Amino acid sequence: MEDSRELFSRLKNRVIDGKAVDDLELKRQLNAIYTIYVNAVGAEQLIVRAGRYDAMKYIHDENPRTRLMGLERLILESKEYDREPKDEEIPAVLDQLEDRLSDILARQAVEEQLERKIAARLEEKHREYIDEIRKELVDEETEDVETAQSLHKLEKLEKLNEISLTKTVMNVVRPRSLSEIVGQDDSVKALASKIASPYPQHLILYGPPGVGKTTAARLVLQEAKKLSWTAFGEEAPFVECDGTTLRWDSRDMTNPLIGSVHDPIYQGAQRELADEGIPEPKPGLVTEAHGGILFIDEIGELDPILLNKLLKVLEDKRVYFESAYYDEDSPYVPAYIKKLFKEGAPADFILIGATTREPWEINPAIRSRCAEVFFEPLKPEDVQQIVIHTAAKLKVELEEGVPELISEYTMEGRKAVNLLSDAYGLAVYETGHTENVRISSEIMRRTLQESRLSGGNRKVASDVAKTGHIYGLGVSGFLGSTIEIEAAAYPAREKGKGTIRFNDTAGSMAKDSAANAASVVRAMTDKDLGDYDLHINIIGGGQVDGPSAGAAITAAIISALEKIPLRQDWAVTGEISLSGDIKPVGGVYEKAFGARQAGMKGIFIPYENRTDIGEAHLSLSVTPVRHIKEILDFMLVKK
Repeated sequence: MEDSRELFSRLKNRVIDGKAVDDLELKRQLNAIYTIYVNAVGAEQLIVRAGRYDAMKYIHDENPRTRLMGLERLILESKEYDREPKDEEIPAVLDQLEDRLSDILARQAVEEQLERKIAARLEEKHREYIDEIRKELVDEETEDVETAQSLHKLEKLEKLNEISLTKTVMNVVRPRSLSEIVGQDDSVKALASKIASPYPQHLILYGPPGVGKTTAARLVLQEAKKLSWTAFGEEAPFVECDGTTLRWDSRDMTNPLIGSVHDPIYQGAQRELADEGIPEPKPGLVTEAHGGILFIDEIGELDPILLNKLLKVLEDKRVYFESAYYDEDSPYVPAYIKKLFKEGAPADFILIGATTREPWEINPAIRSRCAEVFFEPLKPEDVQQIVIHTAAKLKVELEEGVPELISEYTMEGRKAVNLLSDAYGLAVYETGHTENVRISSEIMRRTLQESRLSGGNRKVASDVAKTGHIYGLGVSGFLGSTIEIEAAAYPAREKGKGTIRFNDTAGSMAKDSAANAASVVRAMTDKDLGDYDLHINIIGGGQVDGPSAGAAITAAIISALEKIPLRQDWAVTGEISLSGDIKPVGGVYEKAFGARQAGMKGIFIPYENRTDIGEAHLSLSVTPVRHIKEILDFMLVKK
């Protein structure tokens, strides 16, 4: 310490009176500072910190001002110092370094004093423990705890650990940056803005499977760590689990998510704790995620009671433990157990839940605490891009048309990768080599056949008008699709005793739409449906329910009665009222996506849904309407 004080004295007595800085004197001062710092932290820590703050290339530079900048980075622990100090700035910089060194040395002195006290206390207690330990050793059985059977199992386990397979395809092709995530630009931006903020938010990510929700969340955290204003530290963890597999018991003996108390009476308790009857708290995943992100996939499947426990942790930012076996006055309780029972375990994290469910299916309590981000279904061109990127990472050549072929059979990025991987495996097996692998359309078709897949992304739109035939729009989960509706009308054998037949699989509200259509038809055509045998069919036998097909059904009936064909390149959605008004429906965004996939030029939507999507959403012409007449005027192709 005396040497340090002498060096500090020299530094304090430096004089810079507006003249140019004496380089030789500055070098002496920098040598003194460097020597004090090395002695304080040690050579190993010096190398570690110099590497962390990119200071190594500066601290040994011949230019004293460059070296001073390097010492700023090293001692002040920041990469922000990226220019050499000017002459007039040097005194202030040296003062700052001196103050920091003083803090380091003071802390070091206190630590040394504490170590001496601890050593003295340990020596004092040593004699008290030595007799007890000697007695325990004498009482213990001298035989080896390992048996021939246990040694055999250990040997077997070690051999298993030596075996490893190659990386999975997903590990190889998984996006390494946000720019590699395909088809989710808006969703990724929304996710990043909420996590990279100085005040990050809990989130729920909605979307179909295989579109990149988990990958995006993981990469957003990595990007957030790089920002100067981020709330996350360099070591912020990303802890991932699955809501479908998280289990617990009502006694809280086992709770991997929240944490539990390992009571000493149960098998598996530490011997030294069990002998004294001391319960041991076991922090869970929420504590493991402290300071970072806890990602729960399929959060909609999480047990409701476990979810309520999670909500409590979100509020408290800590997990508290209780046990009837805990005695805070026991002298045998280790300090860490006392601290856990008294203060709880920290659990300050950001929750990101992902789900393939609809928002209304998610517990309102968790929704109210989370911002919501919606991931879109992938378009065929998105799937094709994923296939091309995957092939590049696998170093596989694709025959022309293979990406398009895969996109006809799946809308999931993960499924597309798996299909390409299956085709790759088949090509390698048949050729007998792993170099210059080429996947042909023929191999890809065989792979698809073996997977028992059928093409789902069919273009159904047509320029040829049809009588009694129209495309409605439906939605299931996050996927929209066209609903092919046809109607046929024939004069009843007996006037006034006509029948209406609808698919048996159709729901009651869909059938009510046909009843409402009867009133609209009479008002617009002056024809009574009671005079006709009317057959309405949902092609494919889909279980259509809800009122949103009402407008399409009405148009199909009028077309069949009047024998006037309908356009087949536009789709219709909307509830029909008795007066012919088009009422609002849900899922317009998803329905528009389904219309695009089907090759439609445009869609009709209820006027009250006009703000749900833009007028040219997904390159579709979107026309809001108030009355069925507006639809018929456009859709009926009159000669």
